[in-house]
Amino acid sequence: MPSSLLTQPWRSWLLDRGSLTQNLKQFAPGRFSVSVLHASFGRASLSESKSLGIPPRQQVYIREVALCIDQKPVVYARSIVPRSSLTGSERQLLFLKNKPLGEFLFRHPHMRRGPIEVKQGQVHSLPCWGRRSVFFLNEKPLLVSEFFTDALFDVN
Repeated sequence: MPSSLLTQPWRSWLLDRGSLTQNLKQFAPGRFSVSVLHASFGRASLSESKSLGIPPRQQVYIREVALCIDQKPVVYARSIVPRSSLTGSERQLLFLKNKPLGEFLFRHPHMRRGPIEVKQGQVHSLPCWGRRSVFFLNEKPLLVSEFFTDALFDVN
């Protein structure tokens, strides 16, 4: 989707290449938290496998979280980490618990981020905007998808 179709305030949230965790913490100081909804090994969707350049049947680590302000979900995030990326210091990704992935990614000395893809859709039956990027840690890929809900703009 062309980013020119994005309106504010969505545009600044979706196209920002910095840390979403940091942005949410600045947006609502002292009120940010992460709630883990699911974390286990499984299979990525076909679209996710293609983005990562891995075979569709390859085992991946899937982590789904709600990024919350005042315990209310404002962004849902899904991370797909190929088993082959879980070596060396990146093995820590298995033990994040309720720590934000963004803090790990943006502190990693050898992190680079691929292009941001933006899409309109639904999450938990709510209309939302989503984005995803492949991150590379020491050239090992992982996919992060983030789905922004309107609740983000109810925060005061």
